[in-house]
Amino acid sequence: MTERPYATPPAGLPPQSALLTGRAVFTEAYAVIPAGTLRDIVVTALPHWQKARFWVLARPMTGFAETFSHYIGELAPGGGSDRPEPNPAAEAVLFVTGGALVLTLEGARHALAPGGYAYLPPGADWTLENTADAPATFHWIRKRYVAVEGIAAPEAFVTNERDIAPEPMPATEGRWATTRFVDPTDTRHDMHVNIVTLQPGAVIPFLETHVMEHGLYVLQGKGVYRLNRDWVEVEAGDYMWLRAFCPQACYAGGPEPFRYLLYKDMNRHAALDL
Repeated sequence: MTERPYATPPAGLPPQSALLTGRAVFTEAYAVIPAGTLRDIVVTALPHWQKARFWVLARPMTGFAETFSHYIGELAPGGGSDRPEPNPAAEAVLFVTGGALVLTLEGARHALAPGGYAYLPPGADWTLENTADAPATFHWIRKRYVAVEGIAAPEAFVTNERDIAPEPMPATEGRWATTRFVDPTDTRHDMHVNIVTLQPGAVIPFLETHVMEHGLYVLQGKGVYRLNRDWVEVEAGDYMWLRAFCPQACYAGGPEPFRYLLYKDMNRHAALDL
């Protein structure tokens, strides 16, 4: 099977000869964090993680992400954590983009290769380690789970995107498809982390404007994204955050598919106590 490419942070630092130009932007409705900004100077360490470093792409704050945080983690050989999650109310998704990791979940060990995906419900007992001889990279998306009386929290599961067939969007002949890891009608889940794939030349042909907050990390390819009033070029390794109701659409550029990991909050009433 052909190995799928997954973008990872470039790390390091640009040379002193590099021009001080870039595409990073932070507005009232959206932000774009280009791959070129994910350098060594902006990594952080986290408690109870060893031989690990993280790029924080989104975190809850006024005027920015309200419902979630999104990290990219890099584990050196032997790195990991046996106490990864400090908040028992947090659910999470892990998605591996490079190397190999071992997830121990409720006592069971799972080998995660690139494309590996794990959903971890609130209160899950899990650890993560890099037992290989090369670095590994992964996304860690966290959200405070919104419980609903009479509806149980979802169970944990582990899979790989290669084992899930993308679902074509209606009337697109497969040019725009979504790899869904949970059933959209399953109201136990209050967030979705999916993979959207647009073939070269495909479009999102209208300005989507809806209640979900979005985080999008471009895994492969390039495209031109409409964000609120602006058209913005994005490519593999870039990250976009979209506030709820921010208009969005896009054109996929070639020559390869344009693919992104997509977070959105789902299936809950609008809070009235803000």
